[in-house]
Amino acid sequence: MTGDQAVQIWLDWLAHERRASPRTVEAYGRIARGYVAFLQAYRAEPIDLDALAGVRAAEVRAHLAARRSGDRGLQARSLSQTLSAIRAFHRFLDQRLGRAAPQIALVRGPRIKPALPRPVSEDQALGLLHEPGVDPDLDPWEAARDQAVLSLLYGCGLRISEALSLTGADAPLGPALRIVGKGSKTRMVPVLPVISAAVEAYRQATPWPSAGSDPLFRARRGGALTPRHVQAAVQRLRARLGLPASTTPHALRHSFATHLLGAGADLRSIQELLGHASLSTTQKYTGVDAERLLAAYSQAHPRA
Repeated sequence: MTGDQAVQIWLDWLAHERRASPRTVEAYGRIARGYVAFLQAYRAEPIDLDALAGVRAAEVRAHLAARRSGDRGLQARSLSQTLSAIRAFHRFLDQRLGRAAPQIALVRGPRIKPALPRPVSEDQALGLLHEPGVDPDLDPWEAARDQAVLSLLYGCGLRISEALSLTGADAPLGPALRIVGKGSKTRMVPVLPVISAAVEAYRQATPWPSAGSDPLFRARRGGALTPRHVQAAVQRLRARLGLPASTTPHALRHSFATHLLGAGADLRSIQELLGHASLSTTQKYTGVDAERLLAAYSQAHPRA
C-alpha cells in the first residue's frame, strides 16, 4: 500500500466512521498528502506503509521547518495543527493497519501562547441585537431574521452553523432546543422566552415560510441563509455601533459564556451548554473574567 492510498483510507475513515465535517476531512487530507509528498522528495523514493512506520523524528521536524519557511510560512498555531494532524494519521496507521511509528512521540510542537476569547460587553451585545431593527437598508422581515439569529448566538451560545442548521420542524421553539454540534455531539440548550419571541417574530414576518426539513432562516431570494451573510451582517452592525474588529458572530458565543461565568454559573454547566468535549476548553473563560476583574480594580481602586 502506498502512502497516498493510506491517506485516502484514513480520510474515508474520518468521514464515514468518525463523521468528521467535510472541512475537517479536507484540511486533514491537505496536510497528510503534503506530508507524504515531502517524505518522498526528502528520501527520493516512493513512500509505502513500511516507510511511514520507519519515519524519523528528524524528518518530521524537517517537514515542519519547511512549512514554517518561505513567504507564506505557517505560524506557530498552524504548525501545531499540522503536527496534530500528522500524529492523528500515524495513530490511525498504528491502530487500524498495524504500522506504528514510535519516533513521532519524540517530536514536540511549537509553544503557543493561549489566546483568550474576546467577548463583547453586555451593552454591546444588546446593541448588536437591537440594531438590525433600525437599519433602513433591511426589509422588516430581514431585520427580524438577523435579530433572531443573533439572539440565538448570544442567548443560547450557539455556533453560526448550529443556528443556521435549524429547520421548520424546530419551530416554534420550546423551552429547550436539541442541538447537534461538533463531532455529532448532541446537547440540550435552554431557550429564554425572549429568544423564542424573536424567532417567532421572524417566522411571522418572513415571506418564505419553512416546514419540515426546510431551513428555518432564509436569504433574501429564499435560499438557505449562509454563515457568510451572518458575518457580513455583524460587520455592518459593528461599523454602525463603533465596535472593534474583534466583534464577530462567534464573539457573541464567547460573550454568552463569559457573562454566565461572571454571573456565577459554574464551569461544568457552561461546558455542557457550549458542547465542549473537554473542560479545559471552557476554562479559558476564567482568564477573561479575571482580566475584567483586574481591569475594574485598576480603574476603581484609589491606590491602583
